Amino acid sequence: MLDTRSAPVLELQNIHKAFGGIVAVEDFSLDVRAGEIVALVGDNGAGKSTLIKIISGVHAPTTGNILLDGAPISMSSATKAREHGIEVVYQDLALADQQQVYMNLFLGREMTRGPFKMLDRKAMISETERLVEELDVRIPSAHATIRDLSGGQRQGIAIARATHWARKLILLDEPTAALGVAETAKAEKTVAALRSRNIGILIVSHSLDQVFRLSDRICVLRRGKQIGIRETAKTDKNEIVSMITGV
Repeated sequence: MLDTRSAPVLELQNIHKAFGGIVAVEDFSLDVRAGEIVALVGDNGAGKSTLIKIISGVHAPTTGNILLDGAPISMSSATKAREHGIEVVYQDLALADQQQVYMNLFLGREMTRGPFKMLDRKAMISETERLVEELDVRIPSAHATIRDLSGGQRQGIAIARATHWARKLILLDEPTAALGVAETAKAEKTVAALRSRNIGILIVSHSLDQVFRLSDRICVLRRGKQIGIRETAKTDKNEIVSMITGV
């Protein structure tokens, strides 16, 4: 069970983001704790993707503070966010289709050996095999090419990559939107298993069924404004729908 007394991994304090005269997010505050899954829900245009991009360093907040383990940080770029131990799984997965599974796991952060920095393929393959087995991502081989895998297998690799590199937080942006029922169930099982790795998880999903299956808390946005946060076990779909729609 989540220890709610533990210090938050991530704290967003009074985040405001405007693009010119358009306010995308207004006075948003949220914390995410290690081992917790928090869902971010709302209609299109509610500000969910903007918040994900702020946390992952793609956009800087206009005003407001981001704290990691209680310390204020500047998330000036996606590279900086990764350095802080924050990883993102986007809906399009951002995988290299022509590359093998193990190369995707280490894309841009390849393991090398020797004075000439030769690729250490053996080490990367071994680590890939260990991780996919641990997360129960069923693929033919670490040598398989991404384009030859199913949607669910690709999703599993994207989650495995984020899991391998994340030290503090994983952001999941509509992680199962393109998957069928069976593959969605498999991906959700993988996401749920991430709790045991003692990192925070923030998930954006349009599926309230999924949100209620996975999350510990639900944060609702409407037109850039934070409507409220509910403990999943203490609310229901009717209340969340009402908060999303304002009806």
